[in-house]
This record gives sequence, C-alpha cells and structure tokens, in this order.
Amino acid sequence: MSRAGRITRRSFLVATVAVAGGTAFGYWRYREAGANPLTAGPGETVFNPWVILRSDGVTIVAPRAEMGQGVQSTLAALVAEEMDLDWAEVRAEHGPAASAYANLAVAAAGLPFADYRDSRMQRLADDAMGIVGRLMGVQATGGSTSMADAFVRMRLAGAAARAVLVAAAAQRLKQNQLALKTEKGAVVAPDGTRIRYGDLAEEASGIAPPANPSLKHPRDWTLLGKPLPRLDMVAKSTGTAAFGIDTRLPGMLFASVRRNPGLGGGMLSYDATTAQAMPGVKAVVPLADGVAVVASNTWIAFKALETVQITWAPAPYPPTTDGIFAEIAKAFDAAPNSTLRDDGDVERALAGANVLKAEYRVPYLAHATMEPMNAAALLKDGRLTVWAPNQAPTVIRDKCAAAVGLAADQVSVITPFLGGGFGRRAEFDYAVQAALVAKAMAGTPVLLTWRREEDMTHDFFRPGAICRLEGEVGPEGPVALKAAVAAPSVYANQARRVLGLVPPGPDKILVEGLFDQPYGIPNYRVSGHVSGVKVPIGSWRSVGNSHNAFFQECFLDELAHASGLDPVAMRLKLMAQQSPRAAKVVEAVAELAGWGSAPAAGRARGMAFCWSFGTPTAEIVEISQSAQGIRLEKMWIAQDVGLALDPGTIAAQAISGAVYGLTAAIMGEITFADGAVQQQNFYDYDALRMPQVPQFETKILASLDHPTGVGEPATPPAAPALANAVFALTGKRIRSLPLGKVVTFAS
Repeated sequence: MSRAGRITRRSFLVATVAVAGGTAFGYWRYREAGANPLTAGPGETVFNPWVILRSDGVTIVAPRAEMGQGVQSTLAALVAEEMDLDWAEVRAEHGPAASAYANLAVAAAGLPFADYRDSRMQRLADDAMGIVGRLMGVQATGGSTSMADAFVRMRLAGAAARAVLVAAAAQRLKQNQLALKTEKGAVVAPDGTRIRYGDLAEEASGIAPPANPSLKHPRDWTLLGKPLPRLDMVAKSTGTAAFGIDTRLPGMLFASVRRNPGLGGGMLSYDATTAQAMPGVKAVVPLADGVAVVASNTWIAFKALETVQITWAPAPYPPTTDGIFAEIAKAFDAAPNSTLRDDGDVERALAGANVLKAEYRVPYLAHATMEPMNAAALLKDGRLTVWAPNQAPTVIRDKCAAAVGLAADQVSVITPFLGGGFGRRAEFDYAVQAALVAKAMAGTPVLLTWRREEDMTHDFFRPGAICRLEGEVGPEGPVALKAAVAAPSVYANQARRVLGLVPPGPDKILVEGLFDQPYGIPNYRVSGHVSGVKVPIGSWRSVGNSHNAFFQECFLDELAHASGLDPVAMRLKLMAQQSPRAAKVVEAVAELAGWGSAPAAGRARGMAFCWSFGTPTAEIVEISQSAQGIRLEKMWIAQDVGLALDPGTIAAQAISGAVYGLTAAIMGEITFADGAVQQQNFYDYDALRMPQVPQFETKILASLDHPTGVGEPATPPAAPALANAVFALTGKRIRSLPLGKVVTFAS
C-alpha cells in the first residue's frame, strides 16, 4: 500500500519530467510491457504477451474482459492487421492476471483536465500517468480506455511477430526478407511459394523480435476500419459460450451467501443449526458481514440460507432515502473539494434580477448485470485458482491472495466471458468470498453464486447526487452559469478499497460532465462537494458524467427556452470557439434528425450533448403521446470517436449506452427503508423492454489519428435528451429522476 502511495505522488512528478525531457518516448513499446506471463505449450511459439502461434493458427491474447462490448474482437484485429492474418482463422482469449497487461490509459482518468482543450500540459500529464499505470501494473477493463491503451502496443506486438515469421521464412528459403510478403496468415515468396505461419513456429521460436517494427499506414489496412464479425458471435449465438456462472470442475460443490442488508454493517451472531441439518448441505462458513452455505447444488444453498438466524449490526448511514439525501445536501455547507472551472466573475454576473435557479437530483442506481455476481475457487497444494468474470484480474489476484494468506504469485485468475459488467465487476468482493469459502473447503472446488436479490441489494451503487444551478441568459445565450454538485466520492471509495488510501487532490470524477464541457460561457463556475454518507458506491457506466450531463444539459435547455433560443443553435454558438470538433457532432445529429423541421403532430424532440472519455456525443430523441403513455419513437446519435476501428461495434455500443441511459432515466431508482435496499429483482428494478426501445440511427465521425472512448459516451446524454423531449411534449420540467415517477411511459 505504501508503494502505491509513493507512485501516485512522487512518480507522477518524476514521470512528467522524463516525458518532458524526451527520455520516455518509448515507455509503452511492447518490449517494455513487463515480463511475459505466457509459457509456450507443446507445439506453440509465444512471441510476446499477445501472440501465440500454434500449428493450426494464431491465438491473440486480449488483455481486456469481454462483457458484451466486442472488445476482444477489436483488440485481436489490431494484432491481426499487422500480422496479415486471415480473420476467419483468428482466435482470441483473455490473458492471465499480469502486469504485462496493465492498462496504461486508465491511470489518466482522474487527471483534472478538460479533454476538449487538449493542452500540452495535459498531454504531458497523460503520458506521465501512463508510466504510473505501468509501474502500478493494474490490469483493468474500464473508463472506455481499452482501444486507447492498446492501439499502439498491440499493433507493435503484431508487427513484431510478423517480422519474426518473415525472418524465419527467409532463413528456410534462403531469400532476402525484403523479397517476401505476407498475406492471409502466410509468408509468400516471389515464385508463389507459400509457407503458413503455423509451419514456421519452430524456426521462429529462436529469432529475437525487432525493437522497433514498422506499422502499417491506415490506408493499407484490410481489417481495421471495417465492420468485422465478432469472434464471440458463434459461441454466444449457439449457447456454447462459457460465462463464469457456467464453470464446472470435477467434484465441485456450490455455494451462496447472505449478508447484512444494512450495507457495511457486520454480523453480531448467527445460528445455522437448521441449515446444517438439511440434506445436501456440506458446510456453513461465517463471513465478516454474513454467512456462506456450501451444498451439493446451488438451489439447496439458496434454501438453506433462508433458515439461518442472524443478528445484524446496524448500517452506518441514515435508514431512509430521505435521510441519506439530507446527508448529501449537508455537503453544500462545507467548502468545495474542487472548483475546476471558474471563468470570469460569476457572482457579479449573477447579481441581476433575471437569474434562473434550479435544483436537480438523481437517485442511487444498481448495475443490474444479467449474470449475477459469481466466482469459483480452488485452494489446493498451496495454490489458489479463481475463476471469476471480472474487470480487474490483478486486483482480484491480490485481494484473494491477501484474504487466504498467500502471496500474489500463488494465485491464478481465469477470466471467462462476463454477463455484463458496467463497472460492477471492477470490484472484488464476490471473488474474495469465493476464495474464503475455498479456504474452508480446501482441496474441493466451489462455485459461489449470488441470488439475484443479493446482487441487487449488495451492489456498489451509482451514488445519489444533488446539483444546484444558477444561470442568466442574454440576447445571444447564457452569460453566466454556476453549478454546485454534491455527492459521495466514487473516486475516494474505490481508491480506499483497492489501494487502502485516497490520493490527495481534487475529485475530478465528481464533477466530470460539468466542468469539462466545451461551452464558451464567459462567467462559468463548477464546484464539487463531497458527501461522506457511507452507502457503498462504485463506478457505474460513465460514472460522474452519467448524472452531471443530466444536470447541465437540462438546465441549458431551461435557459434556452426561458430566452426563446433554439437549444441546438444556442449550443453551437457556445461551442464555436471552444471546440469545432464538438460543434460538428451537434451539427451532425441535428442534420440526422431534421432538427430544423417541426416534428409531426403529437410528437416532440429533445437534445443533449456530453463530452466524455475523449468522445463528444450528441443525441436527439423523438417521443409521442399515446393513450398508454409516452412512447420513444426514434433516437439519433452522433459521436466523434477519433479513429473508428470497427464502425459496426462502435454503433452497437452507442445504441447500448443510450438504452442503458434511457432505462435509468425512465425507471432506475434504488431506495432505502430501515437501512436496507428496497428493490430486489427485475420485477421492481426493471429495464427497457423491446417494445419500449426507440428506433436508432447513428453517425460515427472520425477526426483524429487515434481512437477515443466508445463503451460509455452514449450513456450521459440519453437522460437529459429524454427529459428535454418530455418538457417539449408536456410542458413539465422534471428535475429529478426517474422520469417515470412524474409522467407515464408506455410499456
């Protein structure tokens, strides 16, 4: 823990100096990624941590978790492009927990910069935090960073492997390497002789890869930049894909847990006499805040848990939703944690009589992954193996090792497909529980599966948040905007769980989506107020942007309507000097939706914008009034992803993100009574059903030479776009979510 603390402080400064001085330009090269964790098996050649050559083809090791977003396919395409592989012969698998796969881009997520400004200082800091990420060695899937992190590293890995194969073929054919070419997974000689890569495995194993292999120019790409069939498509379409919950091992037992409904409270006592007498029950294992039952099948474990008599300690937060939000509101009374934007003279500009004021609120939200939390574990012969659908294998490894008293190198983590993540599986609680149960059942593999009710009520939730806004509009648009947001700190909570400490400095995540938007308002202040309320919270798809975009974009809509301005035209004017890239995205979505023309009778539109994870995204939704309630008719999405590596996957993720945001906007809410979460399952924490989902049309722009985030940026604008459309249709300005508590939506 102390080492991590030094990295976050001192190493940041050292790394910044190194980058500025030009001495660290190659820190992310594939050869400097860390020790190769792969060991070649019979008939295999391992070129680097990403490429395994077998006689029957090439397997590309993807360092990020596949949780439905298509990431492993695009990561594999980065390598396959440089190796000139036949896509039909490419396979991908998740890599082991190893520092070689550290996410170098995610470390920069907390830097207090506005992406759209793209300053030299920001670029230097991003590079420096990349070095910090490599030193810390955290392997993680999150922050919409997978492509940004891998774009150069995995292409270099592929280019290096190709160079080695060409060198091996040149030796065999006694030809000059420059005379050879590669195509479809083979080296081709001038006379047409073809040697499959798999046939070169033995010779290639003795050749050192080049230090600086050349990369293809994008104009020569044959795979990247085009929609490709996903590598997991067949398995998931045929039901043969193995998720964590499908893990089966010889002699396996099955377990589940029951924990204190007062989150963070402990267990005072328990009586498991009845459970222990039930047929099929093998053991009852006490945990710090509950018990686990191990049985011959999962259903018996579920039923046995119901019979355990437990006395719980109280929760460390107010027992009701109203009480929790009263605690959050108290944060406004203290000095802000951050004021990351403070342009002009806000107080003077807001001293007039025409100031518009509003307070917005959003509720706590669950991740509600389709696959509930689960993990399998086996402790045998001094080694622990954990099978866990997860987003952070090195964290799982280290936390499980500590829990059972082993060193990290005595723990192996296997990451199968994830049945959804959305940030929930960046946590480690469920895997640690499995490890503790495995310790109690040493020598026997155990699959621990949470009941849906346990999953829904013991999440690390998206925090509730309150925003107080003031604004004034002149003849041409807003002249002043002040926003103060209060919420518990996701950043501090996760840092404390993972690192055991909270690095100093402003909490950028608390105010992201507010302070960092490309609006040229002359008097513009954003402050963040951290609440200490102790409901467990974590990263929820798009994190702070998810609620801050709702606050700001709805309030901007209020300002536009209050002054008779068109919401799109007003935003374009505000963006004109700040970010032409953002303005083009807004123009694109307006053109897609035909914003200049009036919608049909009985219909209305709303729009919203958010720049998050490096990707400006604008959305317009059209709704209608029916006898059954409001219907979502169509949604248009435009975003600039920098460089579009797979347009099909990008469009799918845009739609996915928007649906996730619309679900939260209409019906998402976690509430508390007697200290416990009230929602239990999908019957009272629902998601949009197919008849409720609008038609989608997407426009993908690409204005950079590198990719930006894709998985999350379409989520933040969804709720404000819908809320603004509801106002346009009904005249009701709804300042709290979910919208379904105020208006009725058709089912």
